[in-house]
Amino acid sequence: MNKSITEGLVLAPPAFAAGLNVWSRQDGLSGSDTYDNSGNAVLVAVDQDFGGCLEMVKTDSVQKLRWMGNTPIFPGCYYRVTIRVKAISGNLARVRAAATPVKANGDLVFGATTAGPEVALSAYGRVETVSVILGTGNRGGVNLTFGQDVAFAHVGLDLVGPNGGTVRIDDIEVEDITSAFLRTMMDWVDVRDYGAKGDGVTDDSSAFERADADANGRAVLVSSGTYLLNNHVTFNSPVRFEGRCEMPRSKRLSLVRNFEINSYIDAFDDEEEGFRRAIQALFNFTDHDTLDLMGRRIELTEPLDVQAAVYDKTTYANQRSIKNGQIDVQNTASFDTTTVTASGDFDPSSPRELTNVPNISSIAVGSLVQGPVGVGREVYVKSTNVSTGVITLSAALWGAPSQQAYTFRRFKYALDFSGFDQLQRFVLEDVELLMAGRSSGILLPPAGLIFHIKDCFINGPRDRGVTSHGLGCQGMLIDRCQFLSTEQQKDVSARQTIGFNVNANDTKIRNNRAVKFRHFAVLGGSGHIVTGNHFFQGDNDTLGERTAGIVFADAQAKTVFVGNYVDNAYLEWTNEHDGAPDFQSEFSFGGLQILGNIIFSSNVPSSYRPIHIKPFGQGHYINGMTVTGNNFKTIRGQSLERVDMVDTTYAELDYGRFTDVNVHSNTFQAVAKQFQNPVTVPVVVNTAAASWETDLADYMPFKGRAKVVTAVLPDGAIRTGSNAAVWTMPYASGSIGANGQSARVVWSEAVKGKVFVTARCDAPT
Repeated sequence: MNKSITEGLVLAPPAFAAGLNVWSRQDGLSGSDTYDNSGNAVLVAVDQDFGGCLEMVKTDSVQKLRWMGNTPIFPGCYYRVTIRVKAISGNLARVRAAATPVKANGDLVFGATTAGPEVALSAYGRVETVSVILGTGNRGGVNLTFGQDVAFAHVGLDLVGPNGGTVRIDDIEVEDITSAFLRTMMDWVDVRDYGAKGDGVTDDSSAFERADADANGRAVLVSSGTYLLNNHVTFNSPVRFEGRCEMPRSKRLSLVRNFEINSYIDAFDDEEEGFRRAIQALFNFTDHDTLDLMGRRIELTEPLDVQAAVYDKTTYANQRSIKNGQIDVQNTASFDTTTVTASGDFDPSSPRELTNVPNISSIAVGSLVQGPVGVGREVYVKSTNVSTGVITLSAALWGAPSQQAYTFRRFKYALDFSGFDQLQRFVLEDVELLMAGRSSGILLPPAGLIFHIKDCFINGPRDRGVTSHGLGCQGMLIDRCQFLSTEQQKDVSARQTIGFNVNANDTKIRNNRAVKFRHFAVLGGSGHIVTGNHFFQGDNDTLGERTAGIVFADAQAKTVFVGNYVDNAYLEWTNEHDGAPDFQSEFSFGGLQILGNIIFSSNVPSSYRPIHIKPFGQGHYINGMTVTGNNFKTIRGQSLERVDMVDTTYAELDYGRFTDVNVHSNTFQAVAKQFQNPVTVPVVVNTAAASWETDLADYMPFKGRAKVVTAVLPDGAIRTGSNAAVWTMPYASGSIGANGQSARVVWSEAVKGKVFVTARCDAPT
């Protein structure tokens, strides 16, 4: 900064030879006495030391010399007034550089120091230099500190000491030396001032640390250059990057005061590398628990292996989060799915293992497992043991043969956490994954607790939105997210993408929206709470087929499904992850509550069913299920025959063994047969008979038997054929008929009339 250069300001007085009428004997104010014709000051044309100069005889106790012109004073500017003086004859005086401060209106400013240190003239003809530094800031080295009310200064000198001496004074110099104070004026220090080379070869780690230590509240500037850092570097001061850093993967850069993505991208001059380095720091120091993407879009040219970025940890249990930005997957070959086909042996006693896999080293952890027989949906490779040829699976196979060929498809994910052994309490918040069909979204760690995805957009996954290939989904929370498929223009039958899957227990899936996947979710495990979600999966096909919106893949679901909007998708309940799918004195299909949902369809055939139970083995039954308060509605296509279904592709249920089935208080629009349990129906017999039967197949849930009759209530008098009233009570029997879905009321004699019969498909508890 130099005002005389940048703004053309005149700071220094003119040479004495220009005339003495601008040189005041007092404070330099307009109208004050000057040295022109004063009698004690003359111009000397030639001096051996000075050239032209002013010769003055000291006649006052404080002999003042002030330029009557204005040297402007600006906040942040500092001037040095320099004067050379020598004694010629007479008494030797003392000399000091001086400046008189003046307000903008021309008034003197009182109370300010106006002169610098004194220098004694000790010999005739010896040139002495006096100077003073003036400005508005109270800084080290500033002699005259002027307040903010000072607009100008009249510069000059004072002669003090004995009178009678003669001195000669060279022309006065005033220079802008603000640059001398820049280091203390600026709020930063430069790493180069502490020895950093920035040549990409020298290790600048220690210079960075020294600059940070010396900043003392100021920021650190990493000026232009390439800085090699071979050690961990932590900045406790704010830091700004003009240059770029290079570090080994094993070393980390920790920015305590500006821990956000922009600083890391600036530090490494690369979005992906900056993102990786920020994640590394997030997991390695405790001053911050959140990496803020600052609303920035990060372009990924390859899957981001989160554990590899962290580098030195495979387990982590402290809360950490990434929030507020976009991750944009680029169309590169790095995201292409890897497919391997290999044979494997299967033993039902170890249903989560494949053994004797010949080319196991080429099969990646996290691969989807598919096979001709006995492989349920969303079964993944949890781990591999190359030395033993054993693959451990995320879920059991339900009926694979002893040997068959399997296909292993390793999808590539924008964020891949599979490198961790265990990760707990990780959060993604307000992050949009922009995949555009190029990659899948998030691969969870193989083990962990409370992975939380909230307020995120899972936009356009190629195959999967969120995948669990182990138990890293334990207690997972997915809140207020949007899952947007790339297959929205395809018919339902052609869709292959899945929103997410779960293998472990106790997830909370709340208030999400999913658009036109094959399945919104495949939920293994149990103990889930699914509430407030809206997922829809229809197409424009006339009377088209539909797929499951949510698959409950554990027979003992222990799950609450409440307040959701199920739109052109059905709920499917299976035991396809059961390694011994036949019933074996265990808990059977139970613990599922479907409460208060909107279950809607359009343009579907009458055979469409919104709720399916699909057993993969023999002998199962419903052992606790509640379906209440739901609204079943269909429009535009055909009226539904009914809303419940048992898919018998692999096995039937044991319909006579149902227990604790509660189906009531639902509403139906355009549904012919409306299931209920218990169900109360009128039975009207107009011709006297001793045995009355009623078929309850239209009402019994999931092909259940009319197992027990819990009440028979006459509506009016029961009469004989001759119209005599009968007062005896009948007895009733359930499970009548070939399918056991009828009830029988038996009277002591032939009678006619009307009764209400209440029956259940389960034994009352």
